[in-house]
Amino acid sequence: MRKTIKPILALAALVALAGCTVVPGSHRSTTPGWFAEDDGKDAAPLPDVIKVHVIDTAILDQPAADAYTPPPELVEADEQYDYTVGPGDVLQITVWDHPELTIPAGSMRSSADSGNWVHNDGTIFYPYVGNVDVEGLRVTEIRDLITKRLTEYIESPQVDVVVAAFRSKKVYITGAVSSPGTYPITNVPMRLVDAIGAAGGISDNANWSSVILTRDGRDYNLSLRDIYENGHPAQNVLLKPGDVVNVSRSEDNKVFVLGEVYKSQSVPMGRNGMSLAEALSETGGLDEREADASGVFVFRRAPEGTDHGIDVFQLNAKDAAALVLADSFQLQPRDIVYVTAAPLARWNRVLSLLVPTVSAVYLGGRAEREIGND
Repeated sequence: MRKTIKPILALAALVALAGCTVVPGSHRSTTPGWFAEDDGKDAAPLPDVIKVHVIDTAILDQPAADAYTPPPELVEADEQYDYTVGPGDVLQITVWDHPELTIPAGSMRSSADSGNWVHNDGTIFYPYVGNVDVEGLRVTEIRDLITKRLTEYIESPQVDVVVAAFRSKKVYITGAVSSPGTYPITNVPMRLVDAIGAAGGISDNANWSSVILTRDGRDYNLSLRDIYENGHPAQNVLLKPGDVVNVSRSEDNKVFVLGEVYKSQSVPMGRNGMSLAEALSETGGLDEREADASGVFVFRRAPEGTDHGIDVFQLNAKDAAALVLADSFQLQPRDIVYVTAAPLARWNRVLSLLVPTVSAVYLGGRAEREIGND
């Protein structure tokens, strides 16, 4: 509820400002510049919480962002994987040439029904051998253990052990997939793509760039898009028992377009993200009668660990090349796009008015996390 109220308050405050055509100094006509201070008498210094960036042609020269590399604890090769038996699994144990020791699976029952259940205490019972503690053992270890004990009664016993039913270890697939639920981990390594495929694949409203893997109380952000579209296998991590995989829904990721546009609204981001140009076009574009095209701003929460709280990106849309720049500038979820009617010489004042509201939205969550950590 708290997360929902904050954006609503921010939107209400920004819409109110957008609807107000009289801002400090807005009656004066000045030549737009990058946060120009005009004659220096009326411009207010920017708050320390804000850092301003210019959206210019340098964005076209930026290399594509490197794919996210999972931390070392998520990197595991298939060769390192081996299934270990746990309570609930069913073992099928065969002693060759000794049918009396092998419970056959008939036409009316499967191996899972006729095999040896692993009890809650991690043991099974087998003739002559008695109780055998098998929890945490591989099937090869169980085979060797039973073979050794049967040697006292049978000369050179040949024993085979397989898991007839995998029931002790599961992963949980939730979110925007066709069939969310629990899925068993077997002796075949299960990676992220395998789990999504078992759940029927992602649904139409899935945000395939945002997959949250929760393991041992820690969240990891993964991207199916990097795997499927860009061919980065590092994020196709090997899953472990108890993992929770949540595929985010695209409607959960949106941007807010406010100010002098034809229709101020929140805009859901598509599966492949959204550029600044797309966000503006979704709202009808700039209001030619009121908007100052040189004052297109994007508010964004600064990354953790930075010395400021809010990044502000400015685009001068009066230049025809700005259309290319706007299409190259990729938005992030919860960005606020604001088109001002005030001359840029007065925009410092508008920022000063917006700072309390935007700070409450972007910095409030961080403060709460810091208090919780204390």
